[in-house]
Amino acid sequence: MAANIEESVIEKLRGLPVEKQQQVLEFVENLTAPVAPNKDDRSIWEVIREITADVPDEEWAKLPTDGAEQHDHYLYGSPKK
Repeated sequence: MAANIEESVIEKLRGLPVEKQQQVLEFVENLTAPVAPNKDDRSIWEVIREITADVPDEEWAKLPTDGAEQHDHYLYGSPKK
């Protein structure tokens, strides 16, 4: 199957003008370029602390204390268990 796809792509590529072939080449080079590693060495908890740092204590107090246990109730309105 991969050979059929490759042949089909090459056939269509040959029918394109040179300018379009250049665009296809740039696109493929972009697809195959190595992905730069993430330089963010923070843990997920550090990221969460940063995101939530400005939330006032009174807003945290409004959250249900049984949210994990009763998540279906809070998300979907199911009866509490």
